[in-house]
Amino acid sequence: MKLVLDASMALAWCIARVNPEEAGLAVEALSEVKLRGALVPALWYAEIANTLLVFERAKRLNRKDSDDFLADMGNLGIVSDEVPASQVQSRVVALGRSHLLTAYDATYLELALRKAATLATFDRRLAAACREAGVAVFGDGG
Repeated sequence: MKLVLDASMALAWCIARVNPEEAGLAVEALSEVKLRGALVPALWYAEIANTLLVFERAKRLNRKDSDDFLADMGNLGIVSDEVPASQVQSRVVALGRSHLLTAYDATYLELALRKAATLATFDRRLAAACREAGVAVFGDGG
């Protein structure tokens, strides 16, 4: 399976999900990424960094936790999309319009569509848009 990894899923490997089913799904996704790698849009790196900083400031993480998490992410087969954002921008806007998504979320949908990949996310609106667009969502049956 080709997997597009949303920041919400990756961050669950650092900050545990409260819902036990979601926590289990995060473990499954991590196993999949360890086994086969994952593809991310370039904005994923900024989303991860921003969330770590927010959690540090809220005292939910310390610097060592963040640094260790980033090191762990660097050892996984996570690869950035090779297509420049400028080349997919109009498609991202169109997907955002048609599915009422932010440009950030539409970027994940666009990548999953273009790569015929499964999307791993905890974002309910994004997951619903994926299903509507025919993109498989990690954790859905099968």
